Amino acid sequence: MELVSRRDPHLREVVWFAACCRALTLLLQARCLLDFSPLFFFQALFNLLIPDHAADAFHPPRLSEPGLWDLLLERLLGGLSHWDAEHFLFIAEHGYLYEHNCAFFPLYPLSVRAAAEGALWPLQRLLRLRSRLLLSAVLLNSLFSVLAAAALYKLGCVVLQCRRVAFLAAVLFSVSPANVFMAAAYSESMFAFLAFSAMWQLEKGQSWLSGLLFSLASGVRANGLINAGFFLYSRGKCFALQLQVGSGSVRKLPPLWKQLLSVASSAVLMCAGIFLPFALFQYYAYVRFCGPGTGLEQAVPKPLLQLALDKGYRLAAMDGVKPPWCSQRFPVVYSYIQDAYWNVGFLRYFELRQIPNFLLALPVTLLGSWAAWTYIIANPRHCVTLGLERRKSEEEGKPRAGFCCPAVFVYVVHATVLLAFGFFCMHVQVLTRFLGSSSPVLYWFSAHLLQEYEPLLWSEGTGNQTAAPRSEKSLLGKSPGSCGKGTSENPIVRLLLNCRFITPLGKCVLGFFLSYWLLGLILHCNFLPWT
Repeated sequence: MELVSRRDPHLREVVWFAACCRALTLLLQARCLLDFSPLFFFQALFNLLIPDHAADAFHPPRLSEPGLWDLLLERLLGGLSHWDAEHFLFIAEHGYLYEHNCAFFPLYPLSVRAAAEGALWPLQRLLRLRSRLLLSAVLLNSLFSVLAAAALYKLGCVVLQCRRVAFLAAVLFSVSPANVFMAAAYSESMFAFLAFSAMWQLEKGQSWLSGLLFSLASGVRANGLINAGFFLYSRGKCFALQLQVGSGSVRKLPPLWKQLLSVASSAVLMCAGIFLPFALFQYYAYVRFCGPGTGLEQAVPKPLLQLALDKGYRLAAMDGVKPPWCSQRFPVVYSYIQDAYWNVGFLRYFELRQIPNFLLALPVTLLGSWAAWTYIIANPRHCVTLGLERRKSEEEGKPRAGFCCPAVFVYVVHATVLLAFGFFCMHVQVLTRFLGSSSPVLYWFSAHLLQEYEPLLWSEGTGNQTAAPRSEKSLLGKSPGSCGKGTSENPIVRLLLNCRFITPLGKCVLGFFLSYWLLGLILHCNFLPWT
């Protein structure tokens, strides 16, 4: 495949569209806009029809009186500080004061605090720390989401060997069903950027840079640990394919024991690097909550102490009483919090009253399952052999392109593992953002469906696309499986401008993305439960 140049028009369009979508998201969620803005009517209608819900969620008291600029910023961006965002902002401001804060990993709140104290330092006379933290979180997430879209495009070009599908997938990421969590003070945008970048670097053969990025990702979210599987598979596949080389190449290879030693040592080092942030954080929590009392509760502000008493939150070294997880053989605070505070476990969410949440997760569950099934049907032998068998197409240098190409196998396995774990062991409604920020397969498969079954995307017209194609010939200007360069025109914009002619499948795919994009924004910003 031709290398992506720095002046790649597809990449420019991906970055531009992602930035525009992020700006639109911020405008739509703002609590107050200038009266002449056409978006003011929609936001006012949302707030009138769907007032803020009095949710029983973590909501710590503010320790300082807000100023005029603080109140204005809260009106503009306050919708992005709800639910788990309160935890991240609280940690960035006060550290890991309460035990259940340890469910949220430190790299994202540390980055938010660094940006608030560094880049936004000139605003300290206008905004209190909490307001600067919220502003820095929104700005960082806007940046990370745009960079994640670019990284996904680059990754797709390398893995799919089909720039058209990679471009469409990256554009779909910009209207992700998990959109609101990419904008709010959550860690999803940062994780997606680090994970997609690490995958891209690994595909390019940059193992050490990939390992560093995967390691940083595991400091953002716990499911970053699963990414170690990419490196293990990459090393294992290289070793297996080396064993299958022709007899003429045997002399060029080192002895088998040296190959084994090299593979094992690199795998151990990389996995240790990926697991290191998790282990360090668990050790930090153990020292903080299981170590001898330090009189820390004496330094805790009274409002936060009172909140701990009212809600039953456990403070670090409170009264010298150690939490039960401290006495476990492997004292892992993360798994304890998931179990004790949120009742996360195998089949624990399978209750009749959770049916609405299962329905909420139904679209992404069906899409993920369909992606796995499509890939298995297209590559049965490749799946049975785990992709470790050298194929004739690879020997000839002509691997299949698109979603069903051999290189996608490990990504499908990764997405399927996340889907199964999330469906059976987690609060199922988080599946949409869980998969949307962790796996490229959701976007690759959706792009594959649109490219294969949406005739409007088969033509290469660059002019005005608001009218229906004049003939079947113009529709079929490019075959659905074509993987040429294609035009840099935004395919999502083309489909929306021709919405009357979109196929039912295309309407379902775009309907899922766009409806969750908008509904999530409306409900989440009004403190109503969402994914």
